[in-house]
Amino acid sequence: MLMANAKGGLMSVYHCMIELRSEAKALGFAAACGAWMAHLEHHQMIGAWRLLRRQFGLASGAHSDFLLEIEIDDMAQLDIAFRALRKQDDAAERLYDQMHQMIGQAQIGLYRPYPDPEYRERIALV
Repeated sequence: MLMANAKGGLMSVYHCMIELRSEAKALGFAAACGAWMAHLEHHQMIGAWRLLRRQFGLASGAHSDFLLEIEIDDMAQLDIAFRALRKQDDAAERLYDQMHQMIGQAQIGLYRPYPDPEYRERIALV
């Protein structure tokens, strides 16, 4: 199922695999992450998001304990969110720091629906 944004375009997903620091508490991280994501969402810097936790420790290889998925409209929206990190006020900085200080390791990726309509058109032209 392809995710569409309000403009009818396809959403991309910023994907973060997260391991917490040994002293961090999972519920504290979830609350801090929720507060930071709600701030970004309120200011329309991101679309929908969700935080998932590995179930029963079931995972292979590099799969981490937490998975954070953040929907974005396009690269411009992602750029706005990254620029906002550099220019945040004290309240936003506290929200970010509360979440970020609990993270021991994070791996990120940017994904898009596939095949997307633009890709299909290019294939059709060949």
